[in-house]
This record gives sequence, structure tokens and C-alpha cells, in this order.
Amino acid sequence: MPNTYSQIYLHIIFSPKSRESLILPDFEDKIYQYISGIIKKLDQNLIQINGMKDHIHLLVRLKPAIAPSIFVQKIKSNSSKWINEQNFIDSKFSWQSGGGIFSIDYRRVSKVSTYIKNQKEHHSKKTFKEEYLDILKAYDIDYNNEYLIDFF
Repeated sequence: MPNTYSQIYLHIIFSPKSRESLILPDFEDKIYQYISGIIKKLDQNLIQINGMKDHIHLLVRLKPAIAPSIFVQKIKSNSSKWINEQNFIDSKFSWQSGGGIFSIDYRRVSKVSTYIKNQKEHHSKKTFKEEYLDILKAYDIDYNNEYLIDFF
């Protein structure tokens, strides 16, 4: 789209189905590299990717040519297909439906990138549930505990 200017930064968080700890150290870098490739193929910009065994964080600069929900759906569907083809785990892998998409002010990109980069250190002090609830509160998102039950 010529003459379209945007700064759409998103912090995206999602988990394997049932929040199982399936993203193991043996192959987590391969998964991150594959997801990076998906994002590049979608002509979008990955700033940071990292996570834990039970969730992934992405920081992206999204061009307005694709809706955030479609973007995440493409990442989840393509990566879960690939993960299953690689036989990283003994059972069928799939991502949990839902997750979080948070808009980031361009002045906070560096801070959020560092936060994502330091996930392993961060989670030595805080569970994923504590982290996620803190993020929801930080963004003033009203949430219903009833809908978090499936997620946690």
C-alpha cells in the first residue's frame, strides 16, 4: 500500500494446547527459527521471540496489510503442522486457541524486547499465570476469570 505509514507493534503470547510444557530446550530454537521464517514469509517484521516450555512471546512490527488475528492464526497453523512433521514430541502438537495480543507504543519496543529476551530469568521468579495476569493488569484489560480457566 503506497503512502501508507504505520507503527503497529504487537506483543503476542500463546501456548501449546492445555498449556502443556511441550516446547523443550532440545528443539525450542528450531521452533523459534521456523516461526521467524513464517513471519518473514508473511512480509512482517519480527523484533524478538522467546519463551518457556509452556508459552511463547513474540514482538512484531505488523504492516497493515494483514489483520493481527489472521497473522497469529497463520503462525499457529503453519508451525503446529511443521512441529508435527518433525516428530519433536510423541503426541500430536497443537497450539491452544486464544492467547494475548497487546499493542506496544514504539517508545516501549526496546523495553518489551528485553523483557521477552530474558524470559528464562524472569520465570525463575514468576509463573506464567502470574506473568499473564500482570500483563493484563498493566494494559488495563478487564478480564473474566471464567475465560481464563481454559488458559490456565
